[in-house]
Amino acid sequence: LLFVLGTVSCTLFLAVNSLYSASDDVIELTPTNFNKEVIQSESLWLVEFYAPWCGHCQRLTPEWKKAATALKGVVKVGAVDADKHQSLGGQYGVRGFPTIKIFGANKNKAEDYQGGRTSDAIVDAALSALRSLVKDRLSGRSGGYSSGKQSRESGGGDKKDVIELTDDSFDKNVINSDDVWMVEFYAPWCGHCKNLEPEWAAAATEVKEQTKGKVKLAAVDATVNQMLASRYGIRGFPTIKIFQKGEDPVDYDGGRTRSDIVARALDLFSDNAPPPELLEIISEDVLKSTCDAHQLCIISVLPHILDTGASGRNSYLDVMLKMAEKYKKKMWGWLWTEAGAQSDLESSLGIGGFGYPAMAAVNARKMKFALLKGSFSEQGINEFLRELSVGRGSTAPVGGGAFPKIHSVEPWDGKDGELPVEDDIDLSDVDLDDWDKDEL
Repeated sequence: LLFVLGTVSCTLFLAVNSLYSASDDVIELTPTNFNKEVIQSESLWLVEFYAPWCGHCQRLTPEWKKAATALKGVVKVGAVDADKHQSLGGQYGVRGFPTIKIFGANKNKAEDYQGGRTSDAIVDAALSALRSLVKDRLSGRSGGYSSGKQSRESGGGDKKDVIELTDDSFDKNVINSDDVWMVEFYAPWCGHCKNLEPEWAAAATEVKEQTKGKVKLAAVDATVNQMLASRYGIRGFPTIKIFQKGEDPVDYDGGRTRSDIVARALDLFSDNAPPPELLEIISEDVLKSTCDAHQLCIISVLPHILDTGASGRNSYLDVMLKMAEKYKKKMWGWLWTEAGAQSDLESSLGIGGFGYPAMAAVNARKMKFALLKGSFSEQGINEFLRELSVGRGSTAPVGGGAFPKIHSVEPWDGKDGELPVEDDIDLSDVDLDDWDKDEL
């Protein structure tokens, strides 16, 4: 009895772990043979992605075998153990079992099979797909898939800003670069890589413009440049890695859309960027170029140099520099002027003549501003900017609806101020006793 039970359990074990065998007309597919058998094939393929333990897969197995036998020599029928070969299943977006895909003329765009699970339904779907493929060829719309080594130049998007890297060019371009590199490792036959391609290309152009080339998007054909693929442990496609000078590469695991990629690139840029410059408003050009180029420009009006001296002014500037560093990811512009130097600007921002130092955050596109109500200190400014960054805080329109005329002034020389030199007045001949006491 024990022997019989052992035999039965062993048989069950083998059945669960091998839904198909070499004697079937179903072709077992693995990461090793998938490219050659399916992707580079001119044939139409139906491929089942299954898990041996899955009840629905076990019930489909005899129907799948019958369909494969019926379609032999007409349509190829294959199966992937996606539980064992998870990278292959993941590459084609397999989330449940069984998943059936139809690989037609364009092997990079497999279609989902949504039909019934009987051999009749499977055969009907296969013949329908085959008819479409043949009619497309007849009309010249598709010549079928020509090669598994399809060029990246052959689909969607202008890739002019994606930098192609090789085993030979990688180190000199990336490893010692001061720039940040986002590198996609791809395979030309990989469907997910093809889907990513136009998004990667569009993101590359936008990132180049927004970071002035400080973050670069690149691509490596890992099937050709196998030294790189091996060095960085590339197991599936596409794999995206981030390289920064002096740090180990890290995997990018964000979204695959242009906006997702751009958002991460800008984060990387701001993390590595120096704090923005703190500029004195010495001309109209300084104000306009700064405020037009940034979402917000933070304008401080500092007390007159005679009221603070150089040390007092520098302490205020230090506070601004610390805040510019703290909020550098916001990519705001930072400006300052001396009280009275730009009185029209002060009036338009509701500062006007008192209460220095003062600070206003201006949105030049909307011509609206918010005023610092708290103290001109790290804590006070931080609270003010934190409220602004989450969309809170009261705003008002800039007086007159536009920036007023900005006067050109000499930049501060970094020194203490000096009182203006006045002409000496000789009082020796003035008889103070003759003055009307009411005038005193």
